[in-house]
Formats: sequence, structure tokens, C-alpha cells
Amino acid sequence: MKRDVSISFCGVPCENPFFLSSSCVAGNYEMCARALEAGWGGIVFKTIGFYQANEVSPRFDTLQHGGVPFGGFRNLEQISDHPLEENLDVLRRLKQAYPQKVMVASIMGETEDEWTKLARLAEQAGVDMLECNFSCPQMTKSTMGSDVGQSEELVETYCRAVRKGTKLPVLAKMTPNIGNMEPVAIAAMRGGADGIAAINTIKSITRLDVEHFSAYPDIDGQSSVSGYSGKAVRPIALRFIHDMAKHPQLQGVPISGIGGIETWRDALEFFLLGARNVQVTTAVMEYGYRVIDGMLDGLSLYMEEKGIRHLDELVGRALPHMVPSSALRRDYRVLPTIDRDACVGCGRCFLSCRDGAHQAISWEKAARRPDILEEKCVGCHLCTLVCPTQAIHPGERVSKP
Repeated sequence: MKRDVSISFCGVPCENPFFLSSSCVAGNYEMCARALEAGWGGIVFKTIGFYQANEVSPRFDTLQHGGVPFGGFRNLEQISDHPLEENLDVLRRLKQAYPQKVMVASIMGETEDEWTKLARLAEQAGVDMLECNFSCPQMTKSTMGSDVGQSEELVETYCRAVRKGTKLPVLAKMTPNIGNMEPVAIAAMRGGADGIAAINTIKSITRLDVEHFSAYPDIDGQSSVSGYSGKAVRPIALRFIHDMAKHPQLQGVPISGIGGIETWRDALEFFLLGARNVQVTTAVMEYGYRVIDGMLDGLSLYMEEKGIRHLDELVGRALPHMVPSSALRRDYRVLPTIDRDACVGCGRCFLSCRDGAHQAISWEKAARRPDILEEKCVGCHLCTLVCPTQAIHPGERVSKP
């Protein structure tokens, strides 16, 4: 059976749903050409505008966890540091060289007039779609980036300005530096946007130099709050995608999912919660454009195993299973069970339950043997999560008294 990973996004046919997101991984012709040759379905080119960024050095930092260097990634980059004319020429050449691929121009203006002009110029360059960057959290001007993206009024106004300058599909890229994304997304749609992209990076401070009392990345003894990305932000991104896909005023709106996507399975989670397209940056910065191979192969094999012919069949499949917390069943407990053959007697479950849960595991010190105290166990399953050998599994479901 043929697995069809193509999909239509905002009316634009895409050979696959994997795009590079607007960032340093999509900043010039040579980079984008190599990515498209590698198999990426499209490019969201690094944000262009009349403003030309002047960047700091160094500009990146990471948080390591469990030996993984890019558990979380922070950057101080703004929009493109190349002239607007040069960027427009790159977009034009890319579309001419790769007409079957999807080219998206990410734009950012400071005034209504700038937004309209940028939309018109990008369309003239031959791109397929526009993405309005309302969300970069490290711009040096408050008239640009995430400060704008937190205002329903400004987002609606600038979407109207963009719509004035183009007939192309328009995406509004949302900032996560806000309590609820839905009101701003609805404002973008009122302004003429055709779809939503989310999320951009999260304002953060990753690490401090405790010897010199400065932060990383260190720029001449100083640093600044800036955007956080990588696998650490994926759960937050999924929450925002879910919230928008479930909202009555946004149901059916095309969503491009962004945030911590490294594998086909990561991408699949975004599709299942309603995204029709995904964008990737940090994984490419760590592993290169080759990550597309695993994404395409893994998604295709999953679809084959599930008997799914078209990617459309997966979009939003998990949404009916997400309900308000008040609707969750609370009339039973699922008791954990211990696989004695797999248990190595490390005591992790006992310590975690004793100090972080409900003291429902006993510990026979001489035999190094944990036992579940069913009368105390509430079925929280902390023990299953801390067990290093996966020796503890969900067991019997029992009704609460």
C-alpha cells in the first residue's frame, strides 16, 4: 500500500509536511538548496524586513540533561542580517530552481505600511505563502516581535495590512509568551490570516556564571532574556496547538506546528492534535538536514502499520480524547505491579514513593525487595516513571470505595 505523506496546507500542495522554520537554518540560498535537495517539503525563510539585524557574539547557549547537549537551546538572534533586496533575490532564485517545493517568506515590519510593502515584495518574488512573525522574543525594538504578538489589536491591524498587500495565503506566527494564545489567533483570523503557526521560542534565561555573576551566552560580561527552543519546549507547544485546535472559533483553521520536533514521532504528536504541517530548527542545528530521512521513513512506516493511506486521516485524531480535567473519571485506581525478574532492587521506587508520593511501597532491606502496599496506594504511578529497568507496570484497576 502506498503511504501518502503529501498534504494540502492553506490550499498549497505540499509533497510532505516537513518544513524548515524561519531561523538560521534557512538563511541563504546555499543552505536552503541543500535542505530541499535532502527532501524537505518546504522552507520558511529566515525573517526578512526593512530592519537589518546587527547580531551579538556569542549568541547561543544550551542546557544539557542526561548527557544530551541540546535538551534546551537558547538563542539571541533576531531577523535576517542581510539586506532586504538580497533576501528577496534569494527567495526568487529558490522558487525558480525548486518550483515543486513550497517557499514561505517570513516577514516582520514596524508599521502598517511596512507590513503591506513586505507582503507585496514577497509575493512579487514568487513565494507560495507568507508568515507574519509576531513572535520573536529577542528583538531590540518593542515595535517588533513578541511585544507585538501579545496584542490582539496590533496583530489584527498588521494582518489587515498584510492582506492589503497580497493575495497569497498568510500565516500568523504566535508567541507562547502569553497566557492564552487563542484570543490573539482569533484576532489574526479577523485581520485576514488564513492559518496559524505556533509556537515561537519562549523567553528564558538558561544558565548563570556563578563565579562572575553573569549569564550565558556571555557578551562582554552581559546577557539578555531571549528565546528557548529544543525538545524541552515540545510539551508546551503541544498544549498551545491543542488549545487552538479545540477552540470553537478556530476549528478547521490550518495550523503549522513548531517546537522541539526531532523525530517522526514528535511530528506525529502535532498532527494528532490538529497541525497539518510542522517546522523544524533546533534539531537541524544539532544533527543537520539529514534528520528529514528519519522523519519521512518513520512516518511512512507508521502509516503503513496502521493502515493509513493519507496523512489527512491523522490530523486531529487525538483531539476527541482530550477533555477538561472536570470530565476525567475519578472513581477507580490502577494499582502498579512489579516484575520480579526485571527488578534489580535499586530502591528508586521506594525512595520516590516515600519522599514524593504516598508511602505505599515497603522495602525489605536484606532482600532488597520492594512491595506495593495496596491499601495505601493511590495509583499515581510515580514508581513506574522512576524505575530504571521498567520493572513496574500498570496492573489491576480497582474501584474506589
